[in-house]
Amino acid sequence: MGIIKVENIRVFAYHGCLKEETKIGSDYRVDLEVKADLQTSAATDALSDTVDYVFLNRVVREEMLRPTHLLETVGKRILDRIMSESGKVQYAIVWVSKLNPPIGGDVERVTIQMQKSRK
Repeated sequence: MGIIKVENIRVFAYHGCLKEETKIGSDYRVDLEVKADLQTSAATDALSDTVDYVFLNRVVREEMLRPTHLLETVGKRILDRIMSESGKVQYAIVWVSKLNPPIGGDVERVTIQMQKSRK
């Protein structure tokens, strides 16, 4: 088993419960970690034997572009797609952060973390 991380994926998106958030948008950061068997790909040196991080980045970007009220919703969608579209991923964790959230204070970011395992 091994770990692949795709860190600090920066996206501009339109998530939030406030009407203004869905109109003006915000900056987001997404971090992703997946666990998979990396021994085969280490031996074969073949992209088809691993979890392609280009695929992981694409899933994050596509799901972040679909507006939601809650970060939890977009986090779940990211995990669901990764698990359904890559049979090699056994476990995944996603962190979705809204940078400079409009919550009435000097807050750098708010972050949710969600995880999913293959059954």
